[in-house]
Amino acid sequence: MKKNIGAQLALYPAPVIVVGAMVDGKPNWTLVAHAGTVAHSHLMVSMVQSHYTNKGIKDNKLFSVNIVDESWLKKADKMGVISGNKEDKSEMFSYTLTTQGTPLINDAKISIECELDHNYELEHFDNFIGKILSTYVDESILNEKGKIDYHIFKPVLFEFPTYEYFVTGEKVGDCAKMN
Repeated sequence: MKKNIGAQLALYPAPVIVVGAMVDGKPNWTLVAHAGTVAHSHLMVSMVQSHYTNKGIKDNKLFSVNIVDESWLKKADKMGVISGNKEDKSEMFSYTLTTQGTPLINDAKISIECELDHNYELEHFDNFIGKILSTYVDESILNEKGKIDYHIFKPVLFEFPTYEYFVTGEKVGDCAKMN
């Protein structure tokens, strides 16, 4: 029997990402676990409005989504503890700027460059809808068909109620082929 535990956010675990944006001419980074796909061409990142990175996204209309794996989780986690409003986070990661000027974290095996399409403000959150401009992937995690191999790449997941991190596990089936 199911128990009603109230209006709880239970759509977890979710991928851990570090969002990057240029703020006043320097890159800034924010740890985010509220993110997702809103279309095949767009992503959404939901960030508390007081985050320093939000200013850069609003000003420049560009941001990066850097998917965290275990190899740089400790550094990524720190981006959720340090406020860019109080401390310069520009040198926390080695980074590369795209031709558009979007900062990508070099440690991230997957970085997605997005252009701000819309900001849906809700309950002190900026919900940035970004059109995917480019996806940059380390060749070590690509299969022979040039697709990301999630048997090799293991993104970190965040579980909200307990604030724990997990990595993806084993394959349990093939989509649309389980009947």
